[in-house]
Amino acid sequence: MSELNYNHLHYFWAVAQDGNLTRTAARLNVSQSALSVQIRKLEDRLGHALFERRGRQLQLTEAGRITVDHADAIFATGRDLIGTLQQTGRTRQAVRVGALATLSRNFQIGFVRPLLGRDDIEIILRSGSASELLLALQMHKLDVVLTNQAPEIDALRPFIVHKLSEQHVELIGTPALIGTTRSISALLAQHPLILPTLGSSVRTGFDAFAVQLGINPQIAAEVDDIAMMRLLVREGTALAVLPPIAVRDEISNGELIEAEELPGITESFHAVTVDRRFPNPAVHALISKAREGLQTSNIPKVDL
Repeated sequence: MSELNYNHLHYFWAVAQDGNLTRTAARLNVSQSALSVQIRKLEDRLGHALFERRGRQLQLTEAGRITVDHADAIFATGRDLIGTLQQTGRTRQAVRVGALATLSRNFQIGFVRPLLGRDDIEIILRSGSASELLLALQMHKLDVVLTNQAPEIDALRPFIVHKLSEQHVELIGTPALIGTTRSISALLAQHPLILPTLGSSVRTGFDAFAVQLGINPQIAAEVDDIAMMRLLVREGTALAVLPPIAVRDEISNGELIEAEELPGITESFHAVTVDRRFPNPAVHALISKAREGLQTSNIPKVDL
């Protein structure tokens, strides 16, 4: 079997950085046809198409994204060799995780914690909207997307949704605000609330619960960002409707306390992937570890 031609790999790598054959050819001072031939030879050697054309841009296929990861490591090692004449260690595998910008930071850190400190893994975290992240997942720019809203699945969006955790939602506030009262109806009648925005599963469940109680709660703020809800409830002017994981540290140190559980209202956390010919084994391990927490507790353990 013939060895890999690293000249072919370097030309492919250069085009992958630019996403444009014309721009790369001009930068490297070679013809477009010569560049295309080099890439085609690499594809023939690897047995997979590395690019697909979308308009005037070249988009990496799944095999192309994996090849870029290896090329990054190969050429980085070469630079290190020239600079230091020393072996720097094993190749670091990239794990690309996307998470909704509004998702609990505690949940995100709990998910990636098993990889922290490993010298063979590089964690790349991206945040954004659901549409941005899911598009990046389909284009193989992300390995997994963390969300609290399971996406719709159809023939054009063949996502695989892994349920990782289901949290009971509670009424949370400062000790001074809640005092000795734990009754939900009494607290809702006395204090303003910080609520998720309309359309979220938690807000829909809470609004239905309030109707059942016959209460029209005073709304202090409607927020789509759990991190902001966390900051607002710490101010001590209103109660918040939150899963406890969002304020785990504050509950642990006594800065915030929980009233009674809001019956029937939960928030689910999911990892979303797509079917890949070359799945990232580290992502499979993370999902399996997180699902172990789902089987034993409704809150991911601190020592995941």
